Amino acid sequence: MFRKSAAKQNLAPAPSQGSLPPGGISEMIKISLPMVVSFACDTVMIFTDRLFLAKLGPMYMNASMGGGISYFLLIAFFLGMIGYVTALTAQYFGAQQKDKCSQVLIQAMIIIVAVYPLLIMSRPLADLLSQFFGVPFEQAVLQKKYLDILIYGAIFSLGRHALSCFFSGVGQTRHVMAASLLAMGVNVAANYCLVFGKCGLPALGIRGAAIGTIIASASGFLYLVIIFLSRKNVAEFVVARSFVFKRDVMMRLIRFGYPSGLEFALNILAFSAMIFLFHSEGPVSATAATIVFNWDMVTFIPLLGIEVGVTSMVGRYKGAGQLPIAQEAVRSAFKLGLLYALLMLVTFVALPEILVSVFRPDGVNDVFALAQPLAVSMIRWIAFYVLAEALLIVFIGALRGGGDTFAAMTISVGIHWIIVALLYVVLKHLHLGTVAAWITLVLTFTGLSILPYLRYRQGAWKNIKVIEG
Repeated sequence: MFRKSAAKQNLAPAPSQGSLPPGGISEMIKISLPMVVSFACDTVMIFTDRLFLAKLGPMYMNASMGGGISYFLLIAFFLGMIGYVTALTAQYFGAQQKDKCSQVLIQAMIIIVAVYPLLIMSRPLADLLSQFFGVPFEQAVLQKKYLDILIYGAIFSLGRHALSCFFSGVGQTRHVMAASLLAMGVNVAANYCLVFGKCGLPALGIRGAAIGTIIASASGFLYLVIIFLSRKNVAEFVVARSFVFKRDVMMRLIRFGYPSGLEFALNILAFSAMIFLFHSEGPVSATAATIVFNWDMVTFIPLLGIEVGVTSMVGRYKGAGQLPIAQEAVRSAFKLGLLYALLMLVTFVALPEILVSVFRPDGVNDVFALAQPLAVSMIRWIAFYVLAEALLIVFIGALRGGGDTFAAMTISVGIHWIIVALLYVVLKHLHLGTVAAWITLVLTFTGLSILPYLRYRQGAWKNIKVIEG
């Protein structure tokens, strides 16, 4: 029925994946599953860094989390802005303007090269953040060692992200998955050798974890460069003509990408504030919070694969002028997100003690012994808001794909900073402790996660014009 309606309106044919029903769960799985695997691999990379360092002691694990968050804070704006390559590329792809797809990527690469020196010089800002939130001196020293090395790999992280967004936008997410699998394997091997001094290499501890992460990121980046420059890709997307500055494409990327960049930067800053507020309560609270946030990350990051899928599909079908199929894609994404969230809910309710014990350091450690029951209690509360995470991520992705990036930014940033304010009151003014602060975080996030759905239902995204033609 819809195909007849589309033909009658002289719309472009649906950019579906082969013979799959357009906008259905099968197509969503085909696009999202490789991205879920990709984000899961990235999660494993971060997770194993902290797992290896936890064997050296809780302070090293806490420092790697603090340093890692500081790193993402420094690159967050550009990471978020470049992330709009997915939606913009998807809309050009849906409109059959394939030459513009590669032009979008090259404009993103121009931005990355331009800002890289600024990122290197911005390292002292992370030290100021640690001082502001009162991170213990011993942990702050280790964080600095980790960050001062990791920041040099920003060009590979941003470049790999831009390439991943390009391939996600054109529906070739299998390449993103392959690059992530490669990077994960390299990261685990390199970090194991460099942290503990295996295979004849010196034991570098937390510095080795940073070096291993850079090597892994560079390997994933180079793999995607090779795929982008392959003969088939060069011909399909007219890559040879894209290596120039395109003012109109650059302006569209900046105009629609800056809200996403600002959103990501402010959210990472808020997340950093949450972590440092817990860390400022002492080593026991810091250890418990680090363990719980690690498992929360395991829950959240794979959902980002579904977000990329819904952003890509909404962008492509909107670019093709087929809004009903774009809406069907959103429904499919929510069903997948709901299924995943239910699986995570069961895991967190049933296995909290096992999940915490994974981070047990070698030998007896008094800090971990005190933190363990605290972390178990906090993990049980995660189960209450995994469903809210699915709701938030799907409809934020739908708004981005439709070009409603400013509303997505406002809602997402507002939720995060309301939580920061409440945590500050609970911990610093009311002095109610770590568990009370965590319950406050969970309940607030759960209650506010309905907001992006309400914005999506208003339908403003349908009338926003992102591309020309």
